[in-house]
Amino acid sequence: MGLFKSLFGGKKEEAPVQKKFPIVCPHCFNKFSPDTVVFRAAHSKEEDEEYCLQEDAKLNEYLERFGLEGSEELEAVLNPYLVPAENRHYVDDVLISMKDKYNVETKKRLCPYCHNDLPYSAGRAPSNIIAIIGASQVGKSVYMASLINTLENVTAHNFEAACLPINSDTSRRFRSQYLDPLFLQNSLIESTQKERKQEPFIFQFKFKDPSKEPLSLVFFDVAGEGMVEEEYLDLYANHIRNAEGILFLVDPLQLSTIRRKLILNQDDNGGDFTSQYQESRDVVVTLAEHFIGSQEDGKTSIPTAVVITKSDMLTSLAEEEGEYIKPNSNVFENYIHKGYFNLNEYENINGEVQRFLEKVDLAFKDAVEVHFKNVSYFAVSSLGQNPVEGKLEKVIQPMRIDEPFLWLLYKLGYISSNEGVR
Repeated sequence: MGLFKSLFGGKKEEAPVQKKFPIVCPHCFNKFSPDTVVFRAAHSKEEDEEYCLQEDAKLNEYLERFGLEGSEELEAVLNPYLVPAENRHYVDDVLISMKDKYNVETKKRLCPYCHNDLPYSAGRAPSNIIAIIGASQVGKSVYMASLINTLENVTAHNFEAACLPINSDTSRRFRSQYLDPLFLQNSLIESTQKERKQEPFIFQFKFKDPSKEPLSLVFFDVAGEGMVEEEYLDLYANHIRNAEGILFLVDPLQLSTIRRKLILNQDDNGGDFTSQYQESRDVVVTLAEHFIGSQEDGKTSIPTAVVITKSDMLTSLAEEEGEYIKPNSNVFENYIHKGYFNLNEYENINGEVQRFLEKVDLAFKDAVEVHFKNVSYFAVSSLGQNPVEGKLEKVIQPMRIDEPFLWLLYKLGYISSNEGVR
């Protein structure tokens, strides 16, 4: 990951450049060596039993777990080590294609466990799953849309990089399901339905400096109501176990001590509010029961950003001698990190949000710190406004939207701070 620097000077030994990395399947989340991938044949031969169209039992078993219909007959799954070595093609020591016994090339690599397609970067860059979690109504889908849009158009440029969808299917799905409704139609994105299987959105964050490793980012939007159900987590949220970072979103309206005051202090339009809110603490309890409790000391070391969403709503609580937050709070000031992660800005916002949570939901903060070893606190506004009747009345202006994500990159060693890599 990051470069280790000598504390005492002297000649620095160059570490060998790692070319291949373990793959975490973005579908079933099993971890395996890139040498163990299998391939989907690029053609079929009806007269050849080995190469005729056939049922893929592993893929169908995976689909049936989610209540989806099994696939129709598909091209054969091929073991690359049953062909001569010269028929296998490697890039950066990673097997990326093969020619079958008919000398027909295929580049369609599959996970050996579930037979879903793998992204082209799998094995050639670290697989980094970013889990976005939180109770229902917290705005996970809107946050993910606003975050990825900002990463593509602002953040990547600020860090001499590019952020791109891994393939045309990801680009099409993300645009039609998230970007177009929000940024073109000025409408809210529909909440993720618990009954609908979610496909991951895979992006690559690639630096212009070739000496810096690219990141494969897997974003997963899980239904909020499922985050308090163990059966749902067993089926849909195994990615949290293998996540490199967690974005734990908290809606101010989930904080019962201030919910009524926030609603009463809104203007006549009122905005959109739901009548029922889950408690964020319930999500912590379910995660602890589901997998954190089995970790050493009952804690997870996965870096976790606790993110207060819809921070623009907190302006209605702001008073000079206010009980909760002051008008000059950093929460209401946008900040853009450029080239490095500014620790001064981070420490200010981290401290302010911690103190805010201590006042409005100390039980939740205590629950987080009992189960998460590596946690920091942030406040963002995905839209810069509260929608009215499902519509946005102003131009979207996100506030500090990428700061929690950049903190994760900093903790993972991909970007430095203004004081250097720690």
